[in-house]
Amino acid sequence: MKMSKLKIIYKNKALVDISFDISSSLALIGQSGSGKSLTIKALLGMLPKEMTVELEDNFDFELIAGKTLSFVPQNPFTALSPLTKIKKQFFSEPKRVRELFDEVGLHYDLLERFAPELSGGQLQRVVIAIALESKPKLLLLDEPTTALDPQTKEVILQLLKKLQHKEQFQMLFVTHDIASAKALCEDVAIIKNGRIVESGKMRDITDNPKEEYTKILIEASFANRKFRT
Repeated sequence: MKMSKLKIIYKNKALVDISFDISSSLALIGQSGSGKSLTIKALLGMLPKEMTVELEDNFDFELIAGKTLSFVPQNPFTALSPLTKIKKQFFSEPKRVRELFDEVGLHYDLLERFAPELSGGQLQRVVIAIALESKPKLLLLDEPTTALDPQTKEVILQLLKKLQHKEQFQMLFVTHDIASAKALCEDVAIIKNGRIVESGKMRDITDNPKEEYTKILIEASFANRKFRT
């Protein structure tokens, strides 16, 4: 999946101006304010009305959102209705929902529960199952492990890797955490002030970063992981 010259414009200024190609799994990494969130909103057709999107390929974002693209948000605790049973938050038939639960490793009895009764890891698995309902070609991940403890984070990352291998969807993992992205993605693009400053194979970039900004992100990410564990 190729995005050519994706521009997000506000008052005649391009806040984001990037191009990237997702061959399998791409991590879009940057600090807060780098343009990650705007890119997500553009892909989902959720930008504020005062902002416009330009794309060289005339890509219709509203058409793909929810059809060939699915979204896993940052916080599973706020992604689901707390007043509706889990089974009612799917649109598929019960048989399909059970198949999805099998894929993400959840017990069927959780379908009768409410979101506040589940752990963070269980909720994130439910959110992933919902995202897979439409059999997407692209799975957009917005820091999906930020709200999880380190052990649960590793489990979710391994689950996503297994699901991608089985379902053959592409992934765009948007995060500031290079350590997590390295465990999941083959390629990486570093975004700063709405521009890609460095990109390539994940191993090449993390082993031999050329930009000082990339070095700072790498050092911060792995230092934080070491501290937590």
